[in-house]
Amino acid sequence: MGKYSVTGMSCAACVARVEKAVNAIPGVDSCAVSLLTNSMTVNGSASSADVISAVEKAGYGATVASAEPLRPSESRPDFGLNLKNQEIPLLKRRLIASFLFLVPLLYFSMGHMMFGFPLPSWFTSPQPNHVAMALVQMVLAGIVLIINQKFFVSGFKGMIHRAPNMDSLVALGAGVSFIYSVAVLFKMTEAQLTGGEALARSFMDAYYFESAAMIVSLITVGKLLEAISKGRTTNAIKGLMELAPQTARLIVLENGKDTEKIVPANSLKVGDVFAVRPGEKIPVDGFVLDGSSAVNESALTGESVPVDKSKDDRVSAATMNCSGFLKCKATRVGEDTTLAKIIQMVSDAAATKAPIAKMADRVAGVFVPIVIAIAVVTVCVWLLSGSGVGFALARGITVLVISCPCALGLATPVAIMVGNGVGAKNGILFKTSEALETAGRTEIVVLDKTGTITRGEPEVTKIIPAKEISEAELLQFAASLEAKSEHPLAKAIMAKASGVELRNVTDFTAHPGNGLSAKIFVDGKWKSLVGGSYKFIASQENLSQEIVDQVEELSNGGSTPLLFALENRFLGMIAVADSVKPDSAPAISKLRQMGLHVVMLTGDNLRTAKAIAQRVGIDDVIAEVLPNEKDAAIQRFKNRKVAMVGDGINDALALTRADVGIAIGAGTDVAIDAADVVLVKSSLNDVVTAIRLSRKTIRNIHENLFWAFIYNVIGMPLAAGCFYPIFGWTLNATFAAFAMSLSSFCVVTNALRLNFFKKQEIKMANTRILHVDGMMCAHCEAHVKQALESLPGIVRATADHKKKAVEIEYEKMPSDAELESAITKAGYTFKG
Repeated sequence: MGKYSVTGMSCAACVARVEKAVNAIPGVDSCAVSLLTNSMTVNGSASSADVISAVEKAGYGATVASAEPLRPSESRPDFGLNLKNQEIPLLKRRLIASFLFLVPLLYFSMGHMMFGFPLPSWFTSPQPNHVAMALVQMVLAGIVLIINQKFFVSGFKGMIHRAPNMDSLVALGAGVSFIYSVAVLFKMTEAQLTGGEALARSFMDAYYFESAAMIVSLITVGKLLEAISKGRTTNAIKGLMELAPQTARLIVLENGKDTEKIVPANSLKVGDVFAVRPGEKIPVDGFVLDGSSAVNESALTGESVPVDKSKDDRVSAATMNCSGFLKCKATRVGEDTTLAKIIQMVSDAAATKAPIAKMADRVAGVFVPIVIAIAVVTVCVWLLSGSGVGFALARGITVLVISCPCALGLATPVAIMVGNGVGAKNGILFKTSEALETAGRTEIVVLDKTGTITRGEPEVTKIIPAKEISEAELLQFAASLEAKSEHPLAKAIMAKASGVELRNVTDFTAHPGNGLSAKIFVDGKWKSLVGGSYKFIASQENLSQEIVDQVEELSNGGSTPLLFALENRFLGMIAVADSVKPDSAPAISKLRQMGLHVVMLTGDNLRTAKAIAQRVGIDDVIAEVLPNEKDAAIQRFKNRKVAMVGDGINDALALTRADVGIAIGAGTDVAIDAADVVLVKSSLNDVVTAIRLSRKTIRNIHENLFWAFIYNVIGMPLAAGCFYPIFGWTLNATFAAFAMSLSSFCVVTNALRLNFFKKQEIKMANTRILHVDGMMCAHCEAHVKQALESLPGIVRATADHKKKAVEIEYEKMPSDAELESAITKAGYTFKG
C-alpha cells in the first residue's frame, strides 16, 4: 500500500479525475483519494513513479508521503494527515488583498449611483467621463482577478486536461464577465466618439467588472470558511497528538544511586527505567516496577475514573499519574505505543473511502461538464427568446457560479473524519471509513463469551477427584498438563495450583476447542495424560453415569467442567467458572432496545453457555463450536448485516467473516489485526457506543448529501432564469457566488455537530451511594476505592472527595458493618 500527498484538487470532480487516472494504471488494485486531507492511498503493484506520472498527466501534483512512522511527541507532519492547515494563512492574505481593491471598485461602480457617494472631480467635470470610470473599474477588477489567479490556473488546466473542476466554473464565470465587460467598454468608447456623453452613459449599466471581482472574492471567502471548518474536523486527532508529553524522567545509576534526568520523551528506548511524579503524564508504554498510584486513562479509553496501578501493572503513554510516585520500565516506545497506534489507525481510516461516498463521487465526476453544458444552453435559449446579450450572459454566468460540486465531495469525508475523531476520544477505533459506515447498518450482533461477556479470568470453583485420587493429586496432574497452555481456563488451574510441585511433561499437544494431551512421567514411566471438555474426554474414555450427572449439574450452574484421565483411568474433574462483567447485561439490554438481534457464540458447552446467556438476557445461543466452525456460524446470518465481537485468536476467522469485526481492546493482537473496529476498553457498552456513533454519522452524511443536492436542484433553475417568465425572479451572479461559498461551509459545519455526540454511560442495576468523610484528594479516593473493591461482591467503587461520596456497583451487597470496617481500616470515616 502506498500513500501520497496530492496537490491542486479543489472539489469532488478533481477527486474523481485523480482516482480515474490512477485506477487506469496496470497493477493498481484500488485507489482512494481524500479531498479533506489531500491524500491518496493506492493498493497494488504499480510503482510510485507510474502513480505520480498519472496524477501529473491528469493535471495535478503528487508526492510520496513519508513512509517513516511518526511519533506523536515529534513536531513533524502528522501521520500523513496534513493536520497543519497551511491553506488558511494563504487564503487570508489573498482575501485581504482582494478586498483592498474590491471596496474602491464597488465605490466607483455602484456607490455614486445607489448611495449618492461623491466622485473625484476629474470624473464629473466639465462633463461626466464614463469611459474613465469604466477604465478604473477594469483596472481594479483586473487586479482582483490577478490576486485570485489560482482559480484561472487550476480551472483552465483542468479544462486543458479534459477534467473541468469547480475552479473551471469560477474561472469561466468571472472570466466571461470580465471579457464581456471589456467588449462593452470598447463599444462605449465608440459611442463616446459618435454620440457623446449621453450615448456613452447608456452603456454604464452593461458592465460586469464588479461581478467578476465579487465572484472570485466571495468564493475565496467560502474557501476560507471551508478551510477553517475542515481544520476543526481533525481537532480530536490533534488533541490526541498533543497528549503525549515532551519530556520524561529517565532514571540512571550514578555513584551507586538512582538519579533522575529530564530527557526528551522520544529519546526513551525499550528497557529504560523512568519515573513519573504526581500530576505528570506517562511518556511511553511500560509496566510498574515500584510504587502505586491512581492513573487517569481517559485520554485513551474515555473513562474518567482513575485506575489503580501498582507493581507489574501496565501503564500507557499520555495517561496522567494522579497521586503516587511510579517507577516504570519502558516496553513500547515511539510509533509502538498505544497512543501512536491509535493515531495511526485514525489516520489510516481517514485515507479510506466509505461506500456511501462512491455515489457522490460518480455524480461529481460528470457534474462540472453538465453544468457547463447547462450554462451554454441557458445563454442560447435566452438569446433565441429575444433577450439581450447582457441578460443572456448574466443567466449563463450565474449558472456557472452557483453550481457547487464541492459540497457533494465534502458531504461524506468531513462526517467520516469527525466521526473517527469522536470515536478515538471515546476509545473506539474504526480502521476504515467503510467500518464506520457498516457498523451503523448492523442488524445482528454476535458475541463471543469468554473475555467479551465474561471477565475472561475464570477461577476454580470446585475440585472433584475420582475414587482413590486425592484433590492434591488431581490438581498436580491437571497443573502439570495445563502449565504449557495459554488458555484462560488453564491459567485458572495454575493460579489454584500455586506452590504445587509439577511433574515432567513431554509431547504436549493442544487440541483447539477440545483440550490438551501430553506424556507425563509417573512411577518411572511415560504415560498418556489428557484433559479437556466432556465431549473430548468422552471420545477417549468410558465415563460412568455418575460422572455424566456431575458434569450436567456443574454445567447447569454456569461452570465449565474440565475432565482429566491418565492411561484410560479417569482422574476427576475441576470446575472453572468465569464471572460476568457487570456492564454486560445492561449493554446487551441496550443493544436489544436498539432493535438488534443478539447472539452468543462460544466453544464452551451448551449448558454453561445457556446459564451465562440467561444471566445477561441473550436468547439465541450457539455453543460447542470449534474456531474453524465459528466462521461457518457467522455465514448463517450473512443475508443480514452481522457484527462479531470477540477477543481471542479463536475469534479471528469469525471477525474477518463478519460484515464488521469488533475486537475488545484487551484481546490478542491476532484478534485486533483481524477486526474492523477496536475497542480500547474491554466493555460491551463501547459496542453500543460504536453502533450509535456510526448511526449518527450515517444520518449526518445523509443530511449533508440531501442539502448538497437540494441546493443545486433549487439554485440552478433559479440562476438559469426558469422562474423569470412566471414570477420575474432572477439571481445576480454576486449572490450566486455568495450562495456557492456558503454551501460547502454549511456542509462542513453540519458535520462538526457530531462533536456533540455523548457516550451513554450504563448504570448498573445494583448501585449504592456511601457517604465517607476524610477524603482530601485523588490519592484518598484511590485508597477508599481499593479498600471497598477488596470486599467480596463489590464490582467497582467510584470515589469523589469533593462530594464526600462513593458510588459502589455490586453483585452481592456486603453488610454495613463490613463496609464500615473496610473504610475505617483505610483511615476514613463511614457516615452511612
